[in-house]
Amino acid sequence: MSAYPLLSRIDSPADLRRLSRAELKQLAAELRAYVIDSVSKTGGHLSSNLGTVELTIALHYVFDTPKDRLVWDVGHQTYPHKILTGRRDRMGSLRQLGGISGFPRRDESEYDTFGTAHSSTSISAALGMALAAQIKGESRKSVAIIGDGAMSAGMAFEALNNGGMPHGETVPDLLVVLNDNDMSISPPVGALNKHLARLMSGKFYAAAREGAKSVLKNAPPLFELARRFEEHAKGMVVPGTIFEEFGFNYVGPIDGHDLDSLIPTLENLRDTKGARFLHVVTKKGYGYKLAEADPVNYHGPGKFDPSVGIVKPTTPPKPTFTQVFGQWLCDQAAADARLVGITPAMREGSGMVEFERRFPQRYFDVGIAEQHAVTFAGGLACEGLKPVVAIYSTFLQRAYDQLIHDVALQKLPVVFALDRAGIVGADGATHCGAYDIAYLRCIPNMSVLAPADERECRMALSAAFQQDHPVAVRYPRGAGVGVAAGTDLAPMPWGKAELRREIARPVPGRRVAILAFGTLLHPALAAAEQLDATVANMRFVKPLDTGLLLDLARRHDAIVTVEEGCTMGGAGSAVIEALQEAGINLPVLTLGLADEFSEHGDPAKLLAMMGLDAAGIERSVRARFLDERAGRLELVQRPAVNA
Repeated sequence: MSAYPLLSRIDSPADLRRLSRAELKQLAAELRAYVIDSVSKTGGHLSSNLGTVELTIALHYVFDTPKDRLVWDVGHQTYPHKILTGRRDRMGSLRQLGGISGFPRRDESEYDTFGTAHSSTSISAALGMALAAQIKGESRKSVAIIGDGAMSAGMAFEALNNGGMPHGETVPDLLVVLNDNDMSISPPVGALNKHLARLMSGKFYAAAREGAKSVLKNAPPLFELARRFEEHAKGMVVPGTIFEEFGFNYVGPIDGHDLDSLIPTLENLRDTKGARFLHVVTKKGYGYKLAEADPVNYHGPGKFDPSVGIVKPTTPPKPTFTQVFGQWLCDQAAADARLVGITPAMREGSGMVEFERRFPQRYFDVGIAEQHAVTFAGGLACEGLKPVVAIYSTFLQRAYDQLIHDVALQKLPVVFALDRAGIVGADGATHCGAYDIAYLRCIPNMSVLAPADERECRMALSAAFQQDHPVAVRYPRGAGVGVAAGTDLAPMPWGKAELRREIARPVPGRRVAILAFGTLLHPALAAAEQLDATVANMRFVKPLDTGLLLDLARRHDAIVTVEEGCTMGGAGSAVIEALQEAGINLPVLTLGLADEFSEHGDPAKLLAMMGLDAAGIERSVRARFLDERAGRLELVQRPAVNA
């Protein structure tokens, strides 16, 4: 740590608070360099973290953490926070199996006061903490740090609406910090606004403001005139009127990279009461020119050389499922003018960059507002358009009521392209698409497709687009096995599975059929070679191909289902229900994600740990059904185990 003489001394925020103001600037430079160096070795979020270095230092310098509560929104901008709160030497394990998370986790540190990774939750959580302190008579501060993107979600405004009103006789002691990283720091956000921020956050301004209110309230016309004058005067230099309407005292905007402005302003706000709102302007990628110039590419890079930057691979990698979807979306849009594409602020992640370029009038980014995205799609469908909502599996959870009430109940033809279905790897439990099969298949009018490879993904999307009811197509993060997706728009035969392998030597009493849903078909096929088992590529979770299922049930002695989703209520449950309805009593082993939240780490390692690679599938089948005696496999019945 010789390259980081100050940072190497910081093992907690208490150490930080012993530094002089002059030393804090050197610390910021060291912390920024350490973030770049760490992320270059592990991969992770970079641009957003470079933008919060000074803000993080100022917050921990001014507030008595962890007694005072800092609640971060989304959480992908908390690497500086982690480094300053005792996890500096663990950054080499970031987002790796057994290492520290890329997001705040309560079980990781007492400084991570609230677990996050989805957006727009910070104000609600911090408000709850502020009111808990009030109820318990504890003297501590609660601060929500929310990014500008997260402010586009309705939940943030619901919390603001609740946070600015009195609870009992007191307005909650809550500070909201808006980290606005989507605008440059222009001259008006320099000296003048620094002066205004200090003035507006100071005790004199607050006392004068409240004193004037109490006097003028006895003369309602004068009070209303003063209120309007204050709003319009502030509105000429700051965009804070809307937050004042919620009952927050708005301060800012100020330069989020200027410690000489941040610290006194935060000190003033710390020493005042009530609901306060600080508008801080930062720049994504700040301090690293390559990230400043291209904050999108440097948002979540893999490993790279900081002196060179991100280098494109010389040999093109296999297309990802996201890219397969993006190409299909453009091709289908060219063929059908009714198609419209919707994303809740995930244009790049969902593969819609080219679609926006080619069909700008039919592309809608609604911001981080999943509920609105789904109901908006329903409204478009009512008027004869064919909406395709590109959304991560884990984010569709945030719009479950709208999915049921506004789309499925009305049987509207909306296609949901569910990216990141199943294990996602480094992002961990908050982004794992474990539950979509279970929460979708129970909804009337809804169909669920799970293609096994790139070609099937394209065909599944085409099939979904042709339906007159809502359909979800789920596919994982990353690349498939390398099957060419094709360029046509041929649909997959609706509701039909396919046999991919038959038992070579069928012997009554020892016949096992594996039913694979989605991309786990390929490890299932490899396991079947060792077991000499039948394998069906089911493709459809709903409608289930009961014709093929019942045929296999009559010709086999045991059924195994394999899915990259939760087993409780998942595709395996659908198979068991279908067999029960047909009156068939057959042993069924369901393999999938267990009843626990997944850790972060390499996806292949995680699947192997969960027994969902070829060796794990084979091992589970042998353990449940087969005994090797005298060189033969014998079907036996053992008690079911939680797979």
